[in-house]
Amino acid sequence: MSFFPKISFQCEVEEYLTKVFRNNELITALGTQEAESKYQSLLSHLSHPPGFTTVRVNTHLASVKHVKKLLFEEIQKQFKGLCVPVLEHPKLQDILLIPVIGPRRDLKKHASEVIVGAHCGYAVLRGAHVYVPGIISTSRFMKAGDLVSVYSDIEGKCKRGAKEFEGVKVFLGNGISELSRSEIFSSSGPLNGMGIRMIEPVYLSPSFDNVLPSHLFLQNLPSVVVSHILNPQPGERILDMCAAPGGKTTHLATLMHDQGEVIAMDKIANKVKKIKQNAELLQLNCIKAFCYDGTKALSVEKREDEQEGPPFLPESFDRILLDAPCSGMGQRPNMAYSSTLKEVTSYQPLQRKLFTMAVKLLKPGGVLVYSTCTITLSENEEQVAWALKTFPCLQLQPQEPHIGGEGMRGAGLSLDQLKLLQRFDPSAVTLQGIDINSLQDSREDDLISLANKDCIGFFIAKFVKLNCK
Repeated sequence: MSFFPKISFQCEVEEYLTKVFRNNELITALGTQEAESKYQSLLSHLSHPPGFTTVRVNTHLASVKHVKKLLFEEIQKQFKGLCVPVLEHPKLQDILLIPVIGPRRDLKKHASEVIVGAHCGYAVLRGAHVYVPGIISTSRFMKAGDLVSVYSDIEGKCKRGAKEFEGVKVFLGNGISELSRSEIFSSSGPLNGMGIRMIEPVYLSPSFDNVLPSHLFLQNLPSVVVSHILNPQPGERILDMCAAPGGKTTHLATLMHDQGEVIAMDKIANKVKKIKQNAELLQLNCIKAFCYDGTKALSVEKREDEQEGPPFLPESFDRILLDAPCSGMGQRPNMAYSSTLKEVTSYQPLQRKLFTMAVKLLKPGGVLVYSTCTITLSENEEQVAWALKTFPCLQLQPQEPHIGGEGMRGAGLSLDQLKLLQRFDPSAVTLQGIDINSLQDSREDDLISLANKDCIGFFIAKFVKLNCK
């Protein structure tokens, strides 16, 4: 049962998506009613956070068992003794899963209100406290130490510093203000640091602020699956084409036991800096990060042997991950998607440029994994159909582990081809929420099965490059 309203889109994007999820192939296979029901369920799921927090253990520095024990103790401390399990995944042996308790429907709302921006609000729903930059408005006389109710301005219409806001707002829970209104909106410039310490969030998730920072990496479950599917081996040369902020990059290096070379590229300098910081924090030395546009990564002439960065010679990588820039419609929670149709449809040509570059840079016999965190056909299954037609040297491969569902109909792929793809579809499970009582009665297998489905929307395809010369 939905706690929040369904995600809203601009009209033209809504029309576009409606056509995608009512395409002829899908309607023929499922029937109009079931196809429509799945689509409406997806819209409801997208506005709610996933049912589990997923953390990847840095097995380069610590064992999963050791980190599990430390994490369980930390969660008990944060949740004041509430017994929430920390689960190991049978197929992803470097992650831990923590069930998210909620939505909690019995929280009392306070007269003093704080309005936060949508992105800050989504972070709160996934366990974060409220930091000052995320605060847009507070009640007139709010003082440090006040009990406040926190709301998200999902449409972005609240004016900074407003004393009240009557627009569309979504209740996120209650907290204690660390600062007064005058301190938050002081004329001496923006403050940083914590603004509201959440004590009664609608969704109870642990905060990972400075919790085991070199041992844990917060990552969505499908994002962890991707690196396992690429399956990098020690001593290989790997390319992560669009790598920031480095979650998958550091995972690849860990899976290789920090032996070999992981080249990480991103075209935004600040993001490259973040990759380097994460590699340093997790004590991984085989990562080399470069600020470079992946669409220009192929060298047209022979390079100096000493040059280790891009552009690269053709066929110089054993495996390539293209976690492509995308419309991001699979991210959760998201209650109001603001991109225009022009923005949504701008990704397919860019993805094809990057994909073409990846094929050229990949050695014969090498593996290419393509992934996105979106739900459209044009960025997912249509890209696979295009790739197989454009590059006869590519062959679709089975994926291991295969935890998500098969690909979606509508791009003209055969049923056998769809089974080789992996689409994580949040609507595959009933939107029910988890309360502490039902949690105590649940079997671990059932919780793992729920975690596999109640995650972000995501897509993965795996190819091998045959020697077609």
